[in-house]
Amino acid sequence: MKKYLSIIILIPLLFTSCATYRQSSLSSLFHGPKRYSIVKTAQKYLGVRYKFGGDTPAGFDCSGYSSYVYKRNGLKLPHSAQQQYAKGKRIGIKKARPGDLVFFRISGWKISHVGIYMGDYTFIHAPSRGKNVCYDDIRKDYWRKRYAGTVTYF
Repeated sequence: MKKYLSIIILIPLLFTSCATYRQSSLSSLFHGPKRYSIVKTAQKYLGVRYKFGGDTPAGFDCSGYSSYVYKRNGLKLPHSAQQQYAKGKRIGIKKARPGDLVFFRISGWKISHVGIYMGDYTFIHAPSRGKNVCYDDIRKDYWRKRYAGTVTYF
């Protein structure tokens, strides 16, 4: 079953990502159906355009995207990256599991960006104006330098 679960998850990753995604055993990182559901919901919206303040499939900003995905799975989050970071339980990136949230400081000290962790240092997010929901890698220089922390709601 794990083999097939991994294939189901990775097929969309291979064809719709805006970042290269290395194949891994994502299925082994799931700890319950809620995480799996969050990941599958997040993947449904790959390619949706960025829209400042957006929190629907008509357009998402980063925190609108994470709050929408969580809401579709029965978890209510605030529509603010900083508040999502403050309300979650902080964990180290090495303890992160698919469905957790990763946060960044794009400029200055304030938390200003959020993505949904997918495993293997990859996250899915609504990046910025002119772009669409896509995958990215926390280890890329840009994101690594701006990484602020990871939280879990599980």
